Amino acid sequence: MKASKILTTAMKDITTDRAKSYGPMHTNMKNIATLWSAYLDVPIEAAQVPVMMALLKIGRTKHSADVPDNFVDLAGYAAIAGQLNGGE
Repeated sequence: MKASKILTTAMKDITTDRAKSYGPMHTNMKNIATLWSAYLDVPIEAAQVPVMMALLKIGRTKHSADVPDNFVDLAGYAAIAGQLNGGE
């Protein structure tokens, strides 16, 4: 998959498809952070969730580097992390 296709697919996913399915990105990341915090008994911030999810996708590429979804999701999580960490 070309880089431009990865980025346009990720942009569509995080701005329309995922938002319809899971709600606003900050709310979704905050919900996940709350659950992870309770489970791990350590504070997790909403902005840390997409970084951790990106690491999950990176881990998956070790076994399945040929699965385009890993890279689309990785790009999407990077964009969400950038926005939640003060990006405009």
